[in-house]
Order: sequence, then structure tokens, then C-alpha cells
Amino acid sequence: MLTKKAKYGLKAMIDLATLPPGRSTFVADIAVRNGIPKKFLDAILGDLRNAGLLSSKKGRLGGYMLARPSDEISVGEIVRTLDGPLAPLPCASRSAYAPCQDCQDIHRCEVRMMMLDVREAIADVLDRRSLTEMRDLGGDGMASFVYQI
Repeated sequence: MLTKKAKYGLKAMIDLATLPPGRSTFVADIAVRNGIPKKFLDAILGDLRNAGLLSSKKGRLGGYMLARPSDEISVGEIVRTLDGPLAPLPCASRSAYAPCQDCQDIHRCEVRMMMLDVREAIADVLDRRSLTEMRDLGGDGMASFVYQI
């Protein structure tokens, strides 16, 4: 399940993706626009900055901005930065593999086999979609159903 940290991080990244390239905004403004506690958002944005997804500058014209164009940032990158591996069990993780204590044969464990499929499905969706695509999901959903003559 997605944590509040990742959910708030995604909302903040979408907020930043709406800004013109190179433009920054303050944490307090992002927090107000998205209903996120500022103190929690400070920590989240710090993690995203440390991961190289955001950059920041101090001063009157300072704030946070995307470190790369939003179409070059995958949703999976953001989620992994804030929540860690995508796998529902450590034995199904690519980046944080750990065998289960009760598993007798990892190659024949039905639970692990299913969780490998779950991990692949989640990664496929999150890694295939960019921050730009996620931002654009909030647009006018009915626009694609309008037919003009």
C-alpha cells in the first residue's frame, strides 16, 4: 500500500511539474495548495532532493524545482525514493532481496512466484508512466470523449 509519504510526495512533484521549466516555488505554497502538513513536506522534499529528483535554492526567489524535465522522471522513481522497493515481500524484491525464514525452496514457493508477478505488474505501470503523464491525468477527463464537427 502506498504510504502517505509517497502520496504527498507524488502530489508535490505533480505541483512542481505544473511550473514553467526552471521556476521554483516555496514548500509552504506547495503545502497549502495540496493540503499537506508543511513539516512533513519539508522532510519529503529533502528526500527527493537527496535522490536527485529536485533541486533547491535559498533566498527570496528560492524554493524547490524539478531537477530534470517532468517527462524524464518516472512515477516509479518517486515511489521507490519515498517508499522503498515495490515488491510486497522481500523475497520478491529486485533491489532489497531477502529470503523468507519459513521458505524451504525459493524456486518452488508459490507465494513468492505470485508476488514476483505482482511486483512486475506494479513496476510496469509505475516505471512506464512519467511525471508529465501523471500530471496530465488530472486534466479534463471528458475532453477525449468530445467529438467536434
